[in-house]
Amino acid sequence: MSDASSQPRPVRDSQSEMAEIVLPNDANPLAALLGGRLMHWIDLAGAMAAHRHCRSYILTASVDHIDFLVPVRVGDLVILRSSVNRVYHTSMEVGVKVFVENYILDTSHHAASAYLTFVAIDKEGNKLKVAPVIPETDEQRRRYEDAGRRREIRRSELERRRKAR
Repeated sequence: MSDASSQPRPVRDSQSEMAEIVLPNDANPLAALLGGRLMHWIDLAGAMAAHRHCRSYILTASVDHIDFLVPVRVGDLVILRSSVNRVYHTSMEVGVKVFVENYILDTSHHAASAYLTFVAIDKEGNKLKVAPVIPETDEQRRRYEDAGRRREIRRSELERRRKAR
């Protein structure tokens, strides 16, 4: 890793936003957004933040948790906001928060949240060291600390599964 790419970066440098309009092809027969489509958009939004932080290729290693909070309908505008919560040696936890806007009714609701882990790689697929992230606000510091707790839970669950084999 070069000196420039190993320098710690603030969370704000990774913050990303994307928007999608829900079309009939994105929905089930009841005109509600398919969960899998939203999961795809969440993965893309998370990848944008990871790319911005590590400035390299990345792979989705895991999706830790997704909560679907309110229905999203055909015609709604979906806003996905993402940022790196915490960096480990070669991986990053990214949080994605999803909002649904009905521009006719002028309403906005928190529709979903997810945590994803991405791993930085080179073009041959070798893992790369990732520069540390610097949380600057109280909210970013909370998310940083929460990410550490989630990582411990993930590690405990992996260990439990290994022992169960």
